[in-house]
Amino acid sequence: MADDRARDPCSRSSEREDDLQQDSAGRSPAAAPAEFRPPLPDGSLNDLTGLSNALLETLDEAEILGLAMTHIAAAGPYSAEAGYVQVGGELVPDPANGPIHASAVDRRVRELAGQDGPVTVPGRPWGRALGLRGLRRLHGYLVVTSDSEPTEAERFLLATLVRHTAAALSLAFAHRRERAYAVELHQLREERTALQRQLVSVVAEQRYQRAVHTLITDVAATGGGEEAVTRALHGLTGLPALVEDRFGRLRSWSGPSRPDPYPEPDPVRQDEMLHAVAREAGPVRVKDRLITLVRPHGEILGVLALIDVRGEADEHTVLALEHAATSLAPELAHLRELAEVELRLHRELADDLLAGTDTASAYARSEAIGHDLRRSHYIVVVQWSNRTADDSFAETVGRAATALGMRSLLTRRSDHVVLIADARPRARALYEALALETGIRSGAIGVSAPCDSPNDIPRRYQEAQRALEVRRHSREGYGTTFFDELGLYRILGPGNDYRQLEAFVHEWIGQLIDYDSRHHATMVDTLTRYFDCGGNYDETAASLAIHRSTLRYRLQRIRDISGNDLANVEDRLNLQVATRVWKIVLGGSG
Repeated sequence: MADDRARDPCSRSSEREDDLQQDSAGRSPAAAPAEFRPPLPDGSLNDLTGLSNALLETLDEAEILGLAMTHIAAAGPYSAEAGYVQVGGELVPDPANGPIHASAVDRRVRELAGQDGPVTVPGRPWGRALGLRGLRRLHGYLVVTSDSEPTEAERFLLATLVRHTAAALSLAFAHRRERAYAVELHQLREERTALQRQLVSVVAEQRYQRAVHTLITDVAATGGGEEAVTRALHGLTGLPALVEDRFGRLRSWSGPSRPDPYPEPDPVRQDEMLHAVAREAGPVRVKDRLITLVRPHGEILGVLALIDVRGEADEHTVLALEHAATSLAPELAHLRELAEVELRLHRELADDLLAGTDTASAYARSEAIGHDLRRSHYIVVVQWSNRTADDSFAETVGRAATALGMRSLLTRRSDHVVLIADARPRARALYEALALETGIRSGAIGVSAPCDSPNDIPRRYQEAQRALEVRRHSREGYGTTFFDELGLYRILGPGNDYRQLEAFVHEWIGQLIDYDSRHHATMVDTLTRYFDCGGNYDETAASLAIHRSTLRYRLQRIRDISGNDLANVEDRLNLQVATRVWKIVLGGSG
């Protein structure tokens, strides 16, 4: 077999080519024996040297492959049929110099599985796929054809071009890996720096959280209350801190710039703000305030806020505010429970006093809840047209009375609220305060005469109710009426004989009542308005929305029907009293 190989130049060329490929994989070409270097065409080495320099200066794999394929003729009478680059373990054809016979060539190259071997291309007597190998891996393939069998020198030049191309690809791949490693190293360093910063931030935040939690918890544990919580919150954030009740009234303030006087809240806007904040999770910015609600078990007990005019609050500020609100919730809930117990005791005592109870028990119970019942008291009855007498309205009345310095026991009935106050209310102060609280002036207040003993309270309660009724049926139906200022109406109260009052009314205006009933007229109402307006024709006509002449006609008919003379002082007085009794005591029912 050795003799056959010696006689076959193609076999010797193939053997030489394999040796050169092996050189590119580990041995220097200079180490090859001199007898394997056949004579070369003039200038071919120079061309290959220039090409080799160009290849080694290029760091793009596709460009290297393209240069080798473009300059394949420098090695002999060759043509480059196709070129492949190894990408991710796959042989990828060079897109710029794709194989002419794509399917046949591609299939053959992949069958070689990294080895060199012959390739058949129609019209080309000689063809070979040459692997572009580095030290540890295959970088690609060159598929070369020729019109004739290459000589020994041409095979040597082709092998040299293949080695140089493989070396250039090795360098390009190494450079790519180096760049990839550099990018990866840079990314790892950046990630490490970011993680270090994050770790520092987490540690700092945890320390701040522990500091906030410890301070707020210590404040709550020592029973410091609202003042202590706002002081701690101001110290942690550097911002003014405050607590308001759910109605917007200040309970505590720590820090500079406290308004003096503190602005009176608008009930409508306060409710709108509470609903808006309640819909959000966590603190909410409202103008220059960062607000959170104190609402254990869902019930809003108060508002905790920071004044942040410059918008400096960060996540640490929010954290401190949330911790403070959590700490404040049990305190406000406890205060609310105490207030509810106190309110219940107050109401129970007030209910018993209005119904009538023994004096000794009343004094003992009032002393137990801190109310001095031995002083003179006034019964105050409050009714508002747009508010039902529920717990909310009772709280509103009690809050307004307290703001005016009125110490009282409070309870409520189906349509009004009752105060047993230890001082005579100022003429319009309570009414004006409630008008401001409710946002409407359609309310009436009745105040009894003073009572010096618990035994007097039931009767004084009736007096306050009578004063309320007189106010509601007067020309000015809204405001405050005192029983001791009622004059004649004081004798028309519930303590008088109801049947005698009916008889009195029937005697003086019974004929007018009957006439109105039969003819669907308004004679009694006209007479009542006439007296209310002090006998002034113009004012009476205007209040009835009728002409002056119509009023004169009606008054004349009243004289005719009743048989009484309005010019007579005695008749006039009795008629006026009768209309008042008919309207106020009998409810205008006759």
